[in-house]
Amino acid sequence: MALIPVTILTGFLGSGKTTLLKHILTENHGKKIAVIENEFGEENIDNDILVQDHEENIVQMSNGCICCTIRGDLVEALNELWEQRKDKKISFDRVVIETTGVANPGPVAQTFFMDDDVADHYVLDAVVTLLDAKHGPHQLDEHEEAQRQVGFADQIFITKTDLVTPAEVESLRKRLMHMNPRAPITGISKGVVPLDAVLDLKGFNLNAKLDIDPHFLEQEDHDHEHCDHDHSHDHDHHGHAGHTDRIQSFVFRSDKPFDHKKLEDFLGGILEVFGEKMLRYKGVLYVKGSNRKVVFQGVHQMMGSDMAGPWGTEPKQTRMVFIGIDLPKDTLLAGLEGCLV
Repeated sequence: MALIPVTILTGFLGSGKTTLLKHILTENHGKKIAVIENEFGEENIDNDILVQDHEENIVQMSNGCICCTIRGDLVEALNELWEQRKDKKISFDRVVIETTGVANPGPVAQTFFMDDDVADHYVLDAVVTLLDAKHGPHQLDEHEEAQRQVGFADQIFITKTDLVTPAEVESLRKRLMHMNPRAPITGISKGVVPLDAVLDLKGFNLNAKLDIDPHFLEQEDHDHEHCDHDHSHDHDHHGHAGHTDRIQSFVFRSDKPFDHKKLEDFLGGILEVFGEKMLRYKGVLYVKGSNRKVVFQGVHQMMGSDMAGPWGTEPKQTRMVFIGIDLPKDTLLAGLEGCLV
């Protein structure tokens, strides 16, 4: 039986999550979606949509969607939805979970890897983070949770872009790109995100595609050239208001192959020491003795790896991206360098 894809929707108060959820629960989009709303939410879906008996926490919508409000445990809610679906009491093909505004999406994401019941029925599709163009920069400055939401994301939407200048949107986009170069960043205004930009993103698939924002790579390359002229104008992304975001990312690339055993030992050690600080990481690896790509990715200490297709005619090259909190970039890059054949 196919697993049910789950999207985690995260973002601070005012970032537009409610608008998006309202769209899912009321618009005529023809998809059968179960929305799990975390009741600690400051901005619950208006009760005029959810006219309901208070005993009942699963409500059917007129467009075929379902809303499930939970005050307790996510695992219980997912299991209950599954049971009701199995008994044909309700029907849905995918799930969207709204985390509370200040939540760190990490533990929610980990549920899908750690809990066997959940993993038997559901697959985590992606973490989608909404950020309000006007208040986002301040929230990133003030709240580490806001930064974590960005670091975890597979897709980032900057909402309410009509309330600020294009230059402000661009400056926020640059800042986000340095925290998370894996996630496409899309600006939207006055509106609702198209659902196909939210669902079926396959952000946790072990595939051989490693999309990194090309602007980020250009800047990375630029940082490596030790040239004499003054770089100060280049580094506005580190400060904006004179402080560096704790969540940062870096990329490792090499045309030399890895020694598989060395790399495994090194990554194992890294996860043991820095696992809590590593939010998301992913790589396509060139490994000695294999004519196929090796792909790996992980969340915190949980890492999965797999063989992907053959290298074919393209040049063999390792590319890895790490997103984390206060990671010792130079130590990690040097360590990876040391695992090459």
